[in-house]
Amino acid sequence: METKNILEVWFVTGTQHLYGPETLKQVAFDSAKIASSLDKSPKIMQKVVFKPVLTTPDSITELCTEANNSKNCIGLITWMHTFSPAKMWIRSLSILNKPFLHFHTQLNRDIPWESIDMNFMNLNQSAHGDREFGFINTRMRLHRKVVVGHFEDPEAIDRIAVWIRAAAAYNDALSMKVARFGDNMRDVAVTEGNKVSAQIKMGYSVYGFGIGDLVKSVNEISPTAIKKLIAEYGDEYNLTKAVASSDTLKEAARIELGMEAFLNAGNFKAFTTTFEDLYGLKQLPGLAVQRLMAKGYGFGAEGDWKTAALVRSMKVMSMGLQGGTSFMEDYTYHFDPKGMRVLGAHMLEVCPTIALAKPTVEIHPLSIGGKEDPARLVFKTAPGNAINVSVIDLGNRFRMIVNKVEVVKCPDMPNLPVASVLWKPLPDLKRGAAAWILAGGAHHTGFSTAIDSEYLEDFAEMMGIEYILIDEKCELTSLRNELRWNEVYFHISEGIF
Repeated sequence: METKNILEVWFVTGTQHLYGPETLKQVAFDSAKIASSLDKSPKIMQKVVFKPVLTTPDSITELCTEANNSKNCIGLITWMHTFSPAKMWIRSLSILNKPFLHFHTQLNRDIPWESIDMNFMNLNQSAHGDREFGFINTRMRLHRKVVVGHFEDPEAIDRIAVWIRAAAAYNDALSMKVARFGDNMRDVAVTEGNKVSAQIKMGYSVYGFGIGDLVKSVNEISPTAIKKLIAEYGDEYNLTKAVASSDTLKEAARIELGMEAFLNAGNFKAFTTTFEDLYGLKQLPGLAVQRLMAKGYGFGAEGDWKTAALVRSMKVMSMGLQGGTSFMEDYTYHFDPKGMRVLGAHMLEVCPTIALAKPTVEIHPLSIGGKEDPARLVFKTAPGNAINVSVIDLGNRFRMIVNKVEVVKCPDMPNLPVASVLWKPLPDLKRGAAAWILAGGAHHTGFSTAIDSEYLEDFAEMMGIEYILIDEKCELTSLRNELRWNEVYFHISEGIF
């Protein structure tokens, strides 16, 4: 993906002329030092750029206008070094269309007890100034993240790093195009939704194509390109000579190359397929989908464009981190009282970035879709912490649901040759699944072992959509009340000002 280290987060400091020119020089020096420290942190994935200190309503408005028009700026980190009267910020914050994080910090970690005087107090009063700035944000009902701590505090840096990754994903979503090959799986409810509302609220746009458009691209692939790709399969995966020389694998390679060419030509970042719309294709795209996801594309099965876009955004957030991100589905349960578990898989389409070991390319029948036996990557997923995420359309709003899970070792399943994950939902299967169903969560999800719930909370905040977390603290009565309160809030929120 193309978003690493080329985008910018602007470090913006507020103050006023009341303190005199020498103090303002010191404010600028201190602010540049903090911005530089953040920029040099290996945890920060984008550039942190120091911007001139802001002292007047006009300078603040000019900065926010510049940010709005900058292609590289994905958000602001704001800090009030001294007291910055918040009425100066009203106009600029009302027009700002980039997300921002309020960093409540200061240059000095400790109070210099022996030397502290009024000059020190007037200069280092973010404990004072940030509260004024915080008030106007709350008064204007602005979505933002607040991080508190010294600028060298590892925990504070971690939280800023998470927000910057979410901001990169939000920026990516605003220009995301999703290609939909075929329509929705017939009669399925949760994968449907209002595409216009999604574009207004979440930025991305969905384009529908007949399968013939994809088939044309697939049929244009040359034998030389197919041969080269099969050699690549041999380098990256385990496969037998019989599989490597099969017509089935050649067809899978043709589909992958044709699909990628189509997506590249249209500048698409995510896509969907459905086994009910395969006319002209000899097999359901399995291996192709898995490998395209590994390259950073979002994917949703059965026409699920919301999940396709979500998976892409989660991949942007997790870029360069340990672990992986994939399209996923809750498939079947293990109800043993000694350890209740969920088996996650799909027919074929699970991303190899979450694989425990080198995947194997295999060819097996598929008892759905009515096509030739498809090729697929088969593997299991490494144990550890992960999240499952769903975005649903409730008519008057979009809701994001996040469930923390614990991936556990999966027993051998010799008769189920698909990529799979075995996990324990938090707090446990009974309460976790009940909470998911009460919240309306879909059977398709974005699954990640690379990022945690904080990334998605920040992302949902930027988009202004509802966020529900199901974790080890989940209690069903409280969750029901939260869902009811949210229903009221989102019903009146447009008129709350």
